[in-house]
Amino acid sequence: MAKKATKKTAKKAAPKKATAKKSAKKAAPKKAAKKSAPKKAAAKKVKRTPNAAFMKAMTPSSALALVIGNKAVPRTEVVKKLWVYIKKNDLQDPKNKRMINADTNLKAIFGGKAQVSMFDMAKFLSKHLS
Repeated sequence: MAKKATKKTAKKAAPKKATAKKSAKKAAPKKAAKKSAPKKAAAKKVKRTPNAAFMKAMTPSSALALVIGNKAVPRTEVVKKLWVYIKKNDLQDPKNKRMINADTNLKAIFGGKAQVSMFDMAKFLSKHLS
Protein backbone atom coordinates (compact mmCIF):
# COMPACT_ATOMS: atom_id res chain seq x y z
CA MET A 1 0.00 0.00 0.00
CA ALA A 2 2.86 2.31 0.53
CA LYS A 3 3.59 2.20 -3.19
CA LYS A 4 0.03 3.17 -4.11
CA ALA A 5 0.14 6.14 -1.76
CA THR A 6 3.35 7.37 -3.32
CA LYS A 7 1.95 7.02 -6.84
CA LYS A 8 -1.12 9.08 -5.90
CA THR A 9 0.93 11.81 -4.32
CA ALA A 10 3.30 11.79 -7.28
CA LYS A 11 0.37 12.20 -9.72
CA LYS A 12 -1.07 15.06 -7.70
CA ALA A 13 2.26 16.81 -7.33
CA ALA A 14 3.06 16.69 -11.04
CA PRO A 15 0.04 18.74 -12.21
CA LYS A 16 0.67 21.36 -9.52
CA LYS A 17 4.18 21.91 -10.77
CA ALA A 18 2.95 22.20 -14.34
CA THR A 19 0.29 24.79 -13.41
CA ALA A 20 2.82 26.73 -11.40
CA LYS A 21 5.05 26.96 -14.47
CA LYS A 22 2.12 28.09 -16.65
CA SER A 23 1.08 30.79 -14.18
CA ALA A 24 4.65 32.05 -13.96
CA LYS A 25 4.78 32.39 -17.73
CA LYS A 26 1.49 34.29 -17.80
CA ALA A 27 2.49 36.68 -15.03
CA ALA A 28 5.74 37.76 -16.70
CA PRO A 29 4.17 39.37 -19.80
CA LYS A 30 1.70 41.34 -17.67
CA LYS A 31 4.51 42.96 -15.73
CA ALA A 32 6.34 43.79 -18.94
CA ALA A 33 3.18 45.27 -20.50
CA LYS A 34 2.68 47.70 -17.62
CA LYS A 35 4.84 50.74 -18.04
CA SER A 36 4.75 53.57 -15.60
CA ALA A 37 3.68 56.79 -17.21
CA PRO A 38 5.69 59.89 -16.36
CA LYS A 39 4.03 61.80 -13.54
CA LYS A 40 2.72 65.26 -14.28
CA ALA A 41 3.75 68.13 -12.06
CA ALA A 42 1.07 69.05 -9.55
CA ALA A 43 -0.58 72.41 -10.18
CA LYS A 44 0.20 75.02 -7.57
CA LYS A 45 -2.75 75.89 -5.37
CA VAL A 46 -3.82 79.48 -5.67
CA LYS A 47 -5.02 81.15 -2.51
CA ARG A 48 -8.72 81.99 -2.85
CA THR A 49 -9.81 85.55 -2.36
CA PRO A 50 -13.23 86.15 -0.84
CA ASN A 51 -15.94 87.58 -3.05
CA ALA A 52 -16.46 91.24 -2.21
CA ALA A 53 -20.21 90.96 -2.79
CA PHE A 54 -20.55 88.70 0.25
CA MET A 55 -18.60 91.13 2.43
CA LYS A 56 -20.59 94.23 1.45
CA ALA A 57 -22.64 95.56 4.36
CA MET A 58 -26.37 95.33 3.63
CA THR A 59 -29.15 97.23 5.40
CA PRO A 60 -31.94 94.95 6.66
CA SER A 61 -35.63 95.79 6.16
CA SER A 62 -37.79 96.63 9.17
CA ALA A 63 -39.17 93.05 9.30
CA LEU A 64 -35.68 91.55 9.24
CA ALA A 65 -34.42 94.14 11.74
CA LEU A 66 -36.78 92.67 14.36
CA VAL A 67 -34.84 89.40 14.15
CA ILE A 68 -31.20 90.39 13.55
CA GLY A 69 -31.07 94.07 14.53
CA ASN A 70 -31.06 97.22 12.39
CA LYS A 71 -27.27 97.51 11.98
CA ALA A 72 -25.92 97.08 8.43
CA VAL A 73 -24.10 93.73 8.21
CA PRO A 74 -22.75 91.50 5.41
CA ARG A 75 -25.01 88.83 3.92
CA THR A 76 -22.99 86.07 5.61
CA GLU A 77 -23.56 87.62 9.03
CA VAL A 78 -27.28 87.96 8.31
CA VAL A 79 -27.53 84.21 7.75
CA LYS A 80 -25.50 83.49 10.90
CA LYS A 81 -27.69 85.76 13.04
CA LEU A 82 -30.83 84.25 11.57
CA TRP A 83 -29.62 80.75 12.48
CA VAL A 84 -28.84 81.93 16.02
CA TYR A 85 -32.45 83.17 16.27
CA ILE A 86 -33.83 79.90 14.86
CA LYS A 87 -31.81 77.73 17.25
CA LYS A 88 -32.53 79.98 20.25
CA ASN A 89 -36.30 79.81 19.67
CA ASP A 90 -36.23 76.10 18.66
CA LEU A 91 -37.83 76.74 15.27
CA GLN A 92 -36.32 73.82 13.35
CA ASP A 93 -38.76 71.02 12.58
CA PRO A 94 -37.80 68.09 14.87
CA LYS A 95 -38.59 65.43 12.25
CA ASN A 96 -37.09 67.18 9.22
CA LYS A 97 -34.23 69.46 10.29
CA ARG A 98 -34.13 71.09 6.84
CA MET A 99 -37.46 72.79 7.47
CA ILE A 100 -37.86 75.93 9.57
CA ASN A 101 -41.14 76.61 11.36
CA ALA A 102 -41.77 80.36 11.22
CA ASP A 103 -42.93 82.32 14.23
CA THR A 104 -44.62 85.73 13.85
CA ASN A 105 -41.33 87.57 13.18
CA LEU A 106 -40.15 85.05 10.58
CA LYS A 107 -43.52 84.86 8.81
CA ALA A 108 -43.06 88.48 7.76
CA ILE A 109 -39.66 87.60 6.27
CA PHE A 110 -40.78 84.32 4.67
CA GLY A 111 -43.70 85.86 2.79
CA GLY A 112 -46.39 84.63 5.18
CA LYS A 113 -45.40 80.95 4.91
CA ALA A 114 -45.58 78.88 8.10
CA GLN A 115 -42.76 76.53 7.10
CA VAL A 116 -39.79 77.17 4.81
CA SER A 117 -36.87 75.01 3.68
CA MET A 118 -33.43 76.18 4.77
CA PHE A 119 -32.47 76.29 1.09
CA ASP A 120 -35.33 78.67 0.30
CA MET A 121 -34.38 80.90 3.21
CA ALA A 122 -31.71 82.74 1.17
CA LYS A 123 -34.28 83.52 -1.53
CA PHE A 124 -36.53 85.22 1.02
CA LEU A 125 -33.62 87.03 2.69
CA SER A 126 -32.51 88.70 -0.53
CA LYS A 127 -35.84 90.56 -0.69
CA HIS A 128 -35.22 92.07 2.76
CA LEU A 129 -31.65 93.29 2.18
CA SER A 130 -30.66 96.45 0.36
